[in-house]
Amino acid sequence: MITVFAMISVMWGIGWAMNVPHRVRWGMTGVLMAAVLLANIVLPAGNPLRQATGGDARLWALIIGAGVVIYIYRVGLGWIKAKVAAKEPVATSPTKTFSDSELDRYARHMMLREIGGAGQKRLKQAKVLVIGAGGLGSPALMYLAAAGVGTIGVVDDDTVDNSNLQRQVIHTDARIGQPKVHSAAAAMTSLNPWIEVRPYARRLDDDTAEALFADYDLILDGTDNFATRYMVNRIAVKLGKPLIAAAMTQWEGQISVYDPANGGPCFQCVFPEAPAAGLVPSCAEAGVLGPLPGVIGSLMAAEAVKLITGAGETLRGRLMMYDALYADSRMMKTKPRADCPVCGTSHD
Repeated sequence: MITVFAMISVMWGIGWAMNVPHRVRWGMTGVLMAAVLLANIVLPAGNPLRQATGGDARLWALIIGAGVVIYIYRVGLGWIKAKVAAKEPVATSPTKTFSDSELDRYARHMMLREIGGAGQKRLKQAKVLVIGAGGLGSPALMYLAAAGVGTIGVVDDDTVDNSNLQRQVIHTDARIGQPKVHSAAAAMTSLNPWIEVRPYARRLDDDTAEALFADYDLILDGTDNFATRYMVNRIAVKLGKPLIAAAMTQWEGQISVYDPANGGPCFQCVFPEAPAAGLVPSCAEAGVLGPLPGVIGSLMAAEAVKLITGAGETLRGRLMMYDALYADSRMMKTKPRADCPVCGTSHD
């Protein structure tokens, strides 16, 4: 028996020196233990090899059985922890002042006279909610995190799928099957540990959305269906929250800032009615260029930074349309409608 344990020690020592992965070392240990058990079962009593390895198959069966029980316990415990983590928001707690690391990180922002130190402080104090951790949400979330937005909420009830990875760059192959909000939170906090990320693995409805929106300064909508877009717009208008909404299909994308509280139109002013079923196919039905959501989602983050810091001129009152196939962009002016059922004055 001492010989067997000595062999295992040597095997692990060589594995450590050669940086062999733990799972390989455990696998080799398991093979050796199984061979020893087999030898004690098959070889006759008194055989030198059997004597050198303990001589009693029952003892090895007990040792191997205990190891299997411990392994199952650890796997089960890890599964339970993962389930608990999937239900609890994973968040860090940003400090109110800038650390030396943050000052160095955001130096290029602070050099911009339109942002400066005051603007960066407003970003740190801001709370932004992003609806959807898919194609548009991926770049928007990453750039908001990189920009130093202090609190970022992300809502999505979907899980990461292999087909997402052609464009949803916040996720990785290793996180296939995980809730998108937790995959996104992991990527964002890895990029910037100085922010707070609040993942919400849920589907929005009127009741939960209103309570959720109330805690944020700004809403970004990257969803892919009109029913949700109209609901998000209605609640954002009710609470007086600015809304940055974008959409895309195939080679084309569009984006605008909807902010009736500051004189702009709301989403329903610009799009009074949802298109007929089948007229605007989804990305799954019609396809989409992989980099396109990167362009439009990055514009969403840029608009958010401008709204928070007060820099420049936003897309309030303008709808920007981008055609990646022909490298063309167009700007359309938009305005509030008095007869809008959400923000209009004629129905008050």
